[in-house]
Amino acid sequence: MVVVIRKKQILAVLLCLLLLAAVPGIFHHASTASVTASAQANTNWGLSFQEEGKTPVGNASADFLKQYNAYYAGDPAKKTIYLTFDAGYENGYTPAILDTLKKHNVKAAFFVVGNYIETSPDLVKRMVEEGHIVGNHTYHHPDMSKISAMEDFQKEISSLEALYKETTGKEMEKFYRPPQGKYNESNLKQAQELGYKTIFWSLAYVDWYVDKQPSKEEAFDKLLPRIHPGAVVLLHSTSKTNAEILDELLSKWEAEGYTFGTLHDLCG
Repeated sequence: MVVVIRKKQILAVLLCLLLLAAVPGIFHHASTASVTASAQANTNWGLSFQEEGKTPVGNASADFLKQYNAYYAGDPAKKTIYLTFDAGYENGYTPAILDTLKKHNVKAAFFVVGNYIETSPDLVKRMVEEGHIVGNHTYHHPDMSKISAMEDFQKEISSLEALYKETTGKEMEKFYRPPQGKYNESNLKQAQELGYKTIFWSLAYVDWYVDKQPSKEEAFDKLLPRIHPGAVVLLHSTSKTNAEILDELLSKWEAEGYTFGTLHDLCG
């Protein structure tokens, strides 16, 4: 019985050694497959705030994004803020937001959809006249990560371009923001092939629920500690709170030594 147990133990050890010898190859194959899969996987843009006052870590690195002319933050050594608004529809607050931006001489970017241009052409024209960028947020605001065909991707982009030109008489500037931050690597390539720069963000907060707007204190608790040099700030123009706090918010950031740049500055 003792001899039998020892033989089994020896065989088990030998088997373990053989498996260990094969593991590096197995792990390498699994890692490669994982990277390949994740490159095509649908992804929601996400951030991890690890240190106050520092650029958060995105779920794609700045170097990875830059190869596709995509950005989520600027130079961490410069106290510059890039202010952007997503405008899915007009909720009555954009005029006040534009007034505040004019007061502070801040040029922002407004990412609009087809419905916004159709229903609020005068506001879009005002954005342009006052020196703001009007960016492409697609015509219908779909989940673009589920669109694989270039023809379908381009249609969402070009149909908004056409409406914008018809409304303003100008060509739309080539800045694109994926609806809901949903994207995959193919989308980044498609936008790049169309001449667009994809713009994510490094600071945002839950401001889009019309019936559950944050208080001023809740907004400041999110926006003030997390501001950082090179921040691309995403706010929604549909937010009552944003319209009410924007003047004070910009003043607070300015008091901390921040200045405001444009997406042209961000992308060099």
